[in-house]
Amino acid sequence: MNSVPNELTPDWKHVEWVLTDVDDTLTWQGKLPPETLIALAELQQAGIKVVAVTGACAGWCDHIAQLWPVDAVLGENGAFIMEKQNSYLTLRANRTMDEIAEQQAKLKQQIIAILADYPTLNLTLDQSYRLCEVAIDIGQNRDRVDEVIIAEVVAKIHALGAHATASSIHINAWYGEHSKKATSLQFLAEKGLSTHEILNNACYVGDSMNDQLMFEALPKTVGVANIKDYWDKLNHHPAIVMSQPGGFGFAEFTKQLLDLKSR
Repeated sequence: MNSVPNELTPDWKHVEWVLTDVDDTLTWQGKLPPETLIALAELQQAGIKVVAVTGACAGWCDHIAQLWPVDAVLGENGAFIMEKQNSYLTLRANRTMDEIAEQQAKLKQQIIAILADYPTLNLTLDQSYRLCEVAIDIGQNRDRVDEVIIAEVVAKIHALGAHATASSIHINAWYGEHSKKATSLQFLAEKGLSTHEILNNACYVGDSMNDQLMFEALPKTVGVANIKDYWDKLNHHPAIVMSQPGGFGFAEFTKQLLDLKSR
């Protein structure tokens, strides 16, 4: 960990797309620092496309896509894409919304049955605003759940045949083959980027376990400082780690990127 660089190298000057996690990457300790919004706006003003790639619920994604300086939101770990087109917000997915809702209802009942063995665990307060996922609160509106318990619950969800991943605040579970990685690569290809351009002109910023497939997919990846809490558990690590946590680390990254581009 000590040998991981904390400054962007000159080849980052070619980055034109910034994909980023939200919770504890753009936010910090449950708040959105003003530095984050300023950084997002500065990226857009410099002509850089910004895409939020998050496990956040559809309701929260709607807010981000409507009001934040971002170009699109890939929500609920890639279940759908929210994007403004001709000034109107659009929603699209690789499956029909009816199919997504049917599978979510099935999974919700299965997870409620699992949680019967864990009386201190509950679904997230924003569950009713989710289109696809079922989410368990492991640190958002409660003290952080023991890592052993988190691993047990994730394993039980996997045993159902569902996908599950733990972020800094939630266990997110879903049926379907989407993921942050799959939907991000699909989205960039839809925008006309070749494989070479994706690898050279796109980057990703994250903070926890559910970002590691993105750390694997792209060579240009950044961890904000709080990634160190998960470092030994990650199979794939970011190439660069900022010195500041959360949104402050994202602002630190933005300054470095824009400084490089101005040279």
